[in-house]
Amino acid sequence: MSAGVALRAANPRAVSRNGRILAIVNQKGGVGKTTTAVNLATGLAIGGEPTLLVDADPQANATRGLGIDPRSAPHNLFQSIQSWLVNSWQSGWETPVMETSRPHLHLIPASIDLAGVDLMLASQIARETVLKSLLTPLRARYCWIVVDTPPSLGIITINALTAADGLIVPVQCEYYALEGLSQLLQTIHLVRQHLNPHVEIWKVVLTMYDSRTRLSEQVEQEVRKFFGTKVARSVIPRNIRVSESPSFGQSVLEYDPRARGAQAYRELVEEVREHVASSAG
Repeated sequence: MSAGVALRAANPRAVSRNGRILAIVNQKGGVGKTTTAVNLATGLAIGGEPTLLVDADPQANATRGLGIDPRSAPHNLFQSIQSWLVNSWQSGWETPVMETSRPHLHLIPASIDLAGVDLMLASQIARETVLKSLLTPLRARYCWIVVDTPPSLGIITINALTAADGLIVPVQCEYYALEGLSQLLQTIHLVRQHLNPHVEIWKVVLTMYDSRTRLSEQVEQEVRKFFGTKVARSVIPRNIRVSESPSFGQSVLEYDPRARGAQAYRELVEEVREHVASSAG
């Protein structure tokens, strides 16, 4: 792995001059947000599309999910934010990224220091747009930039909403699945009004679905009734392979490509591609 590498795509025609920024958001923890971010980014990269995964969660689980120890990373998102605050006025300054062992997949790692970013940005003018400023120059290098956000509606998540073109909202199939989503929707509405008029929910993804229980079926009905066509056709099952894969530093697509969870995430990747293609058309 090396810092500040330049991306060379296997198929230069596949590189978009206006790469899409996707944020995976839900202020509730334990809903499969990081798992979805890692598998979505990996799936897009497996398809040959240059992809950048941005770990914006101080827990750094997306970084570990790719088999990278955040403590040994040569740089991370917190350091990039610090550097941008000091060097953004300099021409040619660019956010450094890391290679991973996967073709077409790069990473901006997280660190526990991100927990203090609210204080660091407290007096910063336009503090909600820092992440956008970091990522916008990278659009030309990647087809996809996938941002994993923390389980909160703090300044990092607001930055992700401000930077993003589209949002993926994982919803766990459990009691109170929709609890707190009204607050998220209100926050998205405020961001659209004041910071990013183009951001919208692309897909709501049902996760940890257990077909053996009546509860999962009821939650699916409730979520589909509430969000309508925004709910992804693909449903992520409660699957032991999905749960095991992070401990091996892999996505489930790599750990067990034949698993039901891997198939579900492949279908989600295709749905995201279809959404962008239909929007562009």
